[in-house]
Amino acid sequence: MEDRDILALYWQRREEAIRETDQKYSPYCSHIAMNILADREDTEECVSDTWLHAWNAIPPQRPSRLGVWLGKLTRNLALDRWRARTAEKRGGGELPVLFSELEECVSGEAGVEQTLEKRQTLEAIQRFLGALPREKRVLFLRRYYFGDSIEELGRRAGRSQGQVKSALFRLRSQLRDFLREEGILI
Repeated sequence: MEDRDILALYWQRREEAIRETDQKYSPYCSHIAMNILADREDTEECVSDTWLHAWNAIPPQRPSRLGVWLGKLTRNLALDRWRARTAEKRGGGELPVLFSELEECVSGEAGVEQTLEKRQTLEAIQRFLGALPREKRVLFLRRYYFGDSIEELGRRAGRSQGQVKSALFRLRSQLRDFLREEGILI
């Protein structure tokens, strides 16, 4: 079923919308959640929560790209679940590794006075990614947005794990240099 048809079902408040969403997007959303949570049960709950949030948000929202919107929603819910789970204990999934890899590029400090700086950093990262060749941009996003493992990235790209690690290291170095050139403190 096409996304516009699924969205029409949501707007008509027909429960079939959830079944169609699950059928079309469950593998995609499950992949995102599993990369963050590394737990099948938490992943299933997170995907179910995604469908509930979609049901409650549409209408009034009308996402222009349903798959991307659902992926972002799943990712945010998975991160919330991961934070709640790791508040009690450490570990789980690739997230600690991902955060430690990016620590050298972007500070994790937060505060009200830093809202503008965060927005400027986000815009700079978007410019950086937009200037990358497609293959490098996909590699970066698959690792640091979708949380794909090094092994999985290697399989997808037909590269060794060492080549993937080197490419990611170079990308992080380029990002760090780019942010410095933009005057963003690291």
